[in-house]
Amino acid sequence: MGKSSDFLTIFLHGFKIKIPNEVYPPSDDTFLVLDNLRVEDSDEVLEVGCGCGIITLTAAKKARKVVATDINPFAVKTTKENVKINGLEEKVQVRIGDLFNPIEKNEKFSLIIFNPPYLPTSGKDKIGGWLEKAWDGGVNGRRVIDRFLDEVKKFLKENGRILMVQSTLSNVEKTLQRMVTMGFHVKILGIKHLDFETLVCFEAYKQKE
Repeated sequence: MGKSSDFLTIFLHGFKIKIPNEVYPPSDDTFLVLDNLRVEDSDEVLEVGCGCGIITLTAAKKARKVVATDINPFAVKTTKENVKINGLEEKVQVRIGDLFNPIEKNEKFSLIIFNPPYLPTSGKDKIGGWLEKAWDGGVNGRRVIDRFLDEVKKFLKENGRILMVQSTLSNVEKTLQRMVTMGFHVKILGIKHLDFETLVCFEAYKQKE
């Protein structure tokens, strides 16, 4: 990993956050998650795709512990730095890797948070940088979403829940239907209408088997 060329420092939700050019900055989807984030003192939280770490930091203020992962090495480095700046090192672990690859088979969480790459992209859209991975969802926008759904249930505790945001450009209804088929209760928590898409934030509760 090369050295980041530049970064922005912002103050958000009571945190000081540094964001380099290679890391996805807090945007409409981030704020929709933050607006609907509910964390209990007993929660053990996993954020998949932590970006600059603002959601991880917000969860860590109350949760027992938070594990944050990202495939982007700049995002991992940035989240580690932001965790340290805000004095939450004892509660947060940051790991590099794709989706659940950094998670041990026996690790389970009461809350898994995911703001996935959900924008449909074609070959001409691909620039190939680390930043683009934050929104590159493949041809139908579901390449990463469907892989996440394939594995997520294995890492949830009994009565665990998923907090997720997605764009209507990548077929939210398909995600909700698949979660129901997987045995989840699904509840839409928030909707944000933008010019060319609608963002939907929803929570899925794992049912007892």
